[in-house]
Amino acid sequence: MVKLLQEEEATDTAKFVFSDIKQTFGMIPNLFKAMAAADPGWLEMNWYREKKIMIEEGPLDRKTRELIAFAVSVINNCEYCSLAHEKMARMQGASQEEINHARQVIELFASFNAIANSFPDLPCDIKP
Repeated sequence: MVKLLQEEEATDTAKFVFSDIKQTFGMIPNLFKAMAAADPGWLEMNWYREKKIMIEEGPLDRKTRELIAFAVSVINNCEYCSLAHEKMARMQGASQEEINHARQVIELFASFNAIANSFPDLPCDIKP
């Protein structure tokens, strides 16, 4: 079983980062607890990456970013991440219809990627 650093056990860097995560999400996801148990510096680095890419304002709205994270997580067969990002997408306003449509896009392009990869050196002829 993976070791999780619990909030009440956290000190120094982990405690500071946990406080920021909890302020942002209202809780501390187990993925961050596992990173903290392995290396608090690693937790800190990844939390700041998460904030910069997923939380702060950017050219993509938060719902779109969560749907992309959901798609990548499904393709990478990460059950924890796909469940987490499906929930986060819902929290950002994604409907069940949008999530189901995302699943259809994921399946379609997973199969199209496999087909395209079966043709050696298939040139892309799509022009902007």
